[in-house]
Amino acid sequence: MSHLASIVMPMYNSKNYVLEAIQSVLNQTYRNWELIIVDDGSTDNSVALVKEFINKDNRIKLIVNQENLGAAISRNKAIKASRGHYIAFLDADDLWLPTKLEKQVKVLEAGKADVCFSSYEQINESGQSLNTTVQALPVLNYNKLLKSNYIGNLTGIYNAHTLGKITSPNLRKRQDWLLWLKAIKTSNKPAIGLQEPLALYRVRSNSMSSNKLNLLKYNYWVYKKGLGYSTFQSIIKMIVFLKEHFFVKSKLINKKSSH
Repeated sequence: MSHLASIVMPMYNSKNYVLEAIQSVLNQTYRNWELIIVDDGSTDNSVALVKEFINKDNRIKLIVNQENLGAAISRNKAIKASRGHYIAFLDADDLWLPTKLEKQVKVLEAGKADVCFSSYEQINESGQSLNTTVQALPVLNYNKLLKSNYIGNLTGIYNAHTLGKITSPNLRKRQDWLLWLKAIKTSNKPAIGLQEPLALYRVRSNSMSSNKLNLLKYNYWVYKKGLGYSTFQSIIKMIVFLKEHFFVKSKLINKKSSH
């Protein structure tokens, strides 16, 4: 018998994308799932669109925040409400490919890892391919993940049955990195990265990662606030992070010619 997989989806003003994201879950070849959408105080008609789906499929649940609380609190609410053996993540503007859950659940059921992730491809705001693949490392341990975030959150899944429900601290950004660090540390086993791209990440023009100064600030807070390192230790960790991010991790980004 297949175990239930809980899918966590925070949503904020996502009317242009959320239907496509939900459809990518409905298209999964692995059928035993629940999708928990947490609306984070949207001011557009995202909630009304989601309610149409709920009427058709009772596997889809909706939690509504009365005000904007941020992605960390929204994801944590969904995790706490989840009933699944496994917990996976998909933002309301990203997409999964049809065999994503099936292939990752197979890895977790084999018991070799409690955390699984995969490669993913990038698309633009209108859903067209950017001919870019971010390649997953085949094996990822805690120390490697501490240097830079190698898990695309839209590809990550963990075994809540063995690890318990792992939530993230309430940092405005980069809280997903801390969640995966906690999951791998709790597991005592490295994560397994599937080489096949199993998801599509939408690159948004207003995304935090497009601002390099913010990249430095938020990553510093991961070490200082999220992991409790001293100021000096956090600066040292940031130097290691920058070296890893620009000289090692960058080699995992493969751009294909569009011709």
